[in-house]
Amino acid sequence: MKFRFTFIIGLILLCFGQTLFSQNVFRATVKDKETKEALPGVSAYIRPAMIGSTTDANGRVSIQNIPSGAQTLVFSMIGYAEQKLQLTFPLQKDSIYLILLAASESELEEVVVSSTRSSRTISNIPTRIETIASGELEEKAVMQPGNIKMLLTESTGIQVQQTSQVSGSASIRIQGLDGKYTQLLQDGFLLYSGYAEGLSVLQVPPLNLKRVEVVKGSSSTLYGGGAIAGLVNLITKEPEEKREISTLFNTNTTSALDMSAYYSEKYGKAGLTFYTAGNLQKAYDAGDDGLSDIPRFKRLTINPNFFYYFDKNTTLNIGLNAGLETRKGGDMQVIKGNADTEHIYYEQDNTDRYSATAKFNKKFADKSVLTVKGSGGYFKRLIEQNDYDFDGSQFSGFGEASYFIPKEKMDWVFGLNAQTDDFSQSGDIPVTGKLDYTNSVVGLFAQNTWNISQKFIAESGLRLDYTNHNDFFALPRLSFLYKINPHWSSRVGGGLGYKMPTVFSEDSEERAFCNILPLDFDKLKPERSYGVNADVDYKTELFDELSFSINQMFFYTIIQKPLLLNEASGTNYYAFTNADGRIDTKGFETNVKLRYGDFSCYLGYTFTDAVRKFDGTNTINPLTAKHRINANVMYEIEDKLRLSYELFYVSPQSLSTGEQTRGYWIMGASAEYTVLEFLSLFVNFENFTDTRQSRWGDMYTGSIRNPQFAEIYAPTDGFIANAGFRLRF
Repeated sequence: MKFRFTFIIGLILLCFGQTLFSQNVFRATVKDKETKEALPGVSAYIRPAMIGSTTDANGRVSIQNIPSGAQTLVFSMIGYAEQKLQLTFPLQKDSIYLILLAASESELEEVVVSSTRSSRTISNIPTRIETIASGELEEKAVMQPGNIKMLLTESTGIQVQQTSQVSGSASIRIQGLDGKYTQLLQDGFLLYSGYAEGLSVLQVPPLNLKRVEVVKGSSSTLYGGGAIAGLVNLITKEPEEKREISTLFNTNTTSALDMSAYYSEKYGKAGLTFYTAGNLQKAYDAGDDGLSDIPRFKRLTINPNFFYYFDKNTTLNIGLNAGLETRKGGDMQVIKGNADTEHIYYEQDNTDRYSATAKFNKKFADKSVLTVKGSGGYFKRLIEQNDYDFDGSQFSGFGEASYFIPKEKMDWVFGLNAQTDDFSQSGDIPVTGKLDYTNSVVGLFAQNTWNISQKFIAESGLRLDYTNHNDFFALPRLSFLYKINPHWSSRVGGGLGYKMPTVFSEDSEERAFCNILPLDFDKLKPERSYGVNADVDYKTELFDELSFSINQMFFYTIIQKPLLLNEASGTNYYAFTNADGRIDTKGFETNVKLRYGDFSCYLGYTFTDAVRKFDGTNTINPLTAKHRINANVMYEIEDKLRLSYELFYVSPQSLSTGEQTRGYWIMGASAEYTVLEFLSLFVNFENFTDTRQSRWGDMYTGSIRNPQFAEIYAPTDGFIANAGFRLRF
C-alpha cells in the first residue's frame, strides 16, 4: 500500500513538474484588419512543429509548451491571407499580441456559414445566427458525453422537453413552440425528423461536432416546411492537414458507461473522418417509486465520412451513419427480470437508424459555387409494452442543387430541392387502421444578399413549394442588418412557414402512438406560420483584458390552425384535427457575456408568452415556462485547466389541465485538467441540488400494474456525478 501511495504521489509530481518546466506560452487576440472585429476559428500554430490552437469566440488564442529558440507562428483562416510572426522564446515579457488579418484576394473573401448558404461571416449576415463553438462543445461533451441534450438545454431560448418518464424521449422547443416545429439537421441534411424525432437528441453524441448553428424564427424559405420555430444545424468536423485522434471515456453515479473515438486525416487528395461511440446505461430509479427515471439502454454509433479533393476548388464528400439501440424502462422489477402478476409494466424501444449522404462542391474562377447534395435515411423503431406493440419504419429522402453567385455588392443563391417522408406501420391494425402516410415536396428557392451601403445589408428570399397533396406554398422572407458603428448593430427579419400534417408530435409520442386514428388528408390542412424577430447587439473591449457584449432579441410567431391530437367524440381513440384558432408566442431573449483574462461570465434570460387562442378562448400553451434564466461562470487556462459553475431557473408552468407547477433552480459544477499534453481528466456534478419532480409529488397515479403518468415539467433523474478522461493525439 505504501508503494502504491508513493507511486501515485510521484506521478502527480511528475505531471505538475511538466507544467512548471514548460513555461513558454504565447497569447494573442486576432481581429479583422479592416473592421477590427474579433475573429473566432483562426488557426494559430508553430511551424514546422505544428503545435497550436484556434481562436475562441472573442478572437483570443493561447499556445502552450512552445520550445525555446526562434519560432515561426502562422495564423490562417479561410478567406484571409496567411500571416506569419517571427519570435524568439522565451519572450522578454508576457504580453498579449494583437494580430490583424487582411482579407484574401485569391479566395472567397469571407467564411461560409452553413445554415444560410452564403459566403459571409456571421457579423455580415442579416439573418440572426447563434453558434456554439468547439470550445463550448468540448465543455458540454464532458458533462453528458452520450448525447446533445444538455448542450441544447443550456442554450438561451431553447427547451428540451421530456415526453416520457420511462423511455426518456424528448423534443427540442424553441421560443415556446412544440418540438415538431424545430428542424434538427446534420451538415444541412434532414436526418432526425418524423418518427426519429422523439429520440433524436438522445442518440446524437457530440464528440465529432465542430460547431452548432442555431437559427431562431422561420427558416422555411431555405429549408422547407417544418422550420417554423427555427433550426439546429449540427456541423461535423472535416479532415485537416494535421491528423486528429481523440477518445473519451466516462462513467457516472447511475452506472452509465460512455466510450467514443474520433479520427481524421488527409491523404493527399483523399481525406477521412471516422467516429464511433458505445453507450451503456443501467436502469435508474431516482425517485425510489419502483419505476425507472432513466431507462436501461445499449447504443452503438458509427459514422465514417470520405472526402476526395479533385483540386483545390472541387470536393466530393460521402458519409454513412449507423445507429443501433435497445432501450427499456418501466417497472424496475420487470427490467431486472423479476416480473410477476403485480409487476408487469414496461416499455422497450428497439431502434435501427441508417443514413447515407453525398455532397459535391465546385468553385469556379468567378468565385461562384455549385453544390449538389443528397441523402437517404431509414429509421425503424419497435415500441413494446406489456399489453401493446407499435412497429413502424420511416424512409426519408432529400436532394438539392444550388448555385451561389457572389457579386461586388450582392450575392445570389438559386436552388431546387425535393424531399420525401414515407412512414409505414407494420402488422394488422383492424380497428383503427395503419398510421401510414407519405409527404413529398418539390421546391424552388432564391435568396439575395445586398450590401446597400457599408452599414446597411438586406437579405431577401422566396421559396415555392408544391406537395403530393396538391398544396402550394409561397414563402417570402426578408431581413435587414444595420451596423450603427463598430460597437452597435441591429437586425430585423421575418418570414412565412408551413408544416405538413404528420402523426408525430409530443402528444402522440407521450401516448406511444396507442389508439391514434390515421390522418385524413381530405380534412386536414397544413399549419401555416408568420414570424418576425429583431435584435440589438452591443460589444466592446473596455481594455486589453476585459471584453463585454450584450444582445437583446425580440420574437413573435403566429401559427394558424395548428394540428392537435384530441380524443374522438364518444370513443377511446384519438384523432388529429386542425384547431379553430391559432397559437401566439412572443417574448424576448437577453444574452450578456463578460470576459476578464482567464475568467468568463455568461447570463441568459428568456421571457416567453405562448398562448393558445382556440374557439374564442385563450389558454397558456402547456409546459411553457414564462421565465428562464441560465448563467455560467468559468475560469479557464487554455489547454490546461477549466473550472465551471452553472445556474438555471425555470418559472412555474401550466399543465394541460390548467394546473400550475412550481418553479425550480438547478446548479452544476465541472472541472477538467490536462495532466499531460495528450491526457485530460474531468469531473462533473450535474444538478447537485437534486432538483427533481418526484420530490414534489407522485410521478404516476393508479397501480404499478397500470401507471398513469404525470406530465413532466422538471428533471426526473436528479443529482448525477460523472468522471472520466479524454485522450488527444
